[in-house]
Amino acid sequence: MARSKRNLVLSVLLVVILGVFSFAVPLPYTLVIPGDTADTLGTDNGVPVIQIEGATPQPTDGKLLLVTIRATDPDEKLYLSDLFDAWFDDDEAVVPKKSVYAEGKSKKEIIADNTKEMVESQDHAAIAALNHLGLDPNQVKVKLNLADVGGPSAGLMFSLGIVDQLGTQNLTGGRIIAGTGTIDDAGKVGPIGGVELKTKAAKRDGAVAFLLPKQECDKAKEVAPGGLRLIPVETLNGAVDALMAFQAGGKVPSC
Repeated sequence: MARSKRNLVLSVLLVVILGVFSFAVPLPYTLVIPGDTADTLGTDNGVPVIQIEGATPQPTDGKLLLVTIRATDPDEKLYLSDLFDAWFDDDEAVVPKKSVYAEGKSKKEIIADNTKEMVESQDHAAIAALNHLGLDPNQVKVKLNLADVGGPSAGLMFSLGIVDQLGTQNLTGGRIIAGTGTIDDAGKVGPIGGVELKTKAAKRDGAVAFLLPKQECDKAKEVAPGGLRLIPVETLNGAVDALMAFQAGGKVPSC
């Protein structure tokens, strides 16, 4: 009997110690929430997001929104008390810190890496769009301007913004279309992170359809808000075709 009581006391003491430890020691996780959206057909701080030289942009309507997520600062320390509520909130996610920020890098290095990825993404987006339109990159120059957005996941929406302005097709039909996905020079769309939260940001800002890499369908459809049409795509050509079918009421890919 004495041994049982002693074991019970030790067990309770261990639980208390672990509880105190978990609330007092920072954990290797970060919080992620839906971020801002930006219209690739619009302006940023009064400057067109897409600036074109060597060709005349066509008038546009509607919006093509690129969607972001926002994570806690890489230097911020989070404790169990900070993360507890987020585990039960569909509008927040708790993810391993290393899945968002490269291990062993300073905040300055992380920002530099994100900026580099964004610049490279913009270059790929411009080349893919001009190739789709059959335009010579040496005669048509595209400059993309968007502050405070890092990483490569805006590539698809940049490409669609260029195609909408330089092509003969109106891709939005006057509606708000959102999306995410990397893109390469050949127009291949690649996977991204945080798609579940990005669908929420898209719906919040009025989007009626959300383009996403086909590989991300299973994640997105589990939590996507009602009234937001999920359109999986694998290439820029496929994305353009899907948007035109969406306008015409035709057959559109679906998750």
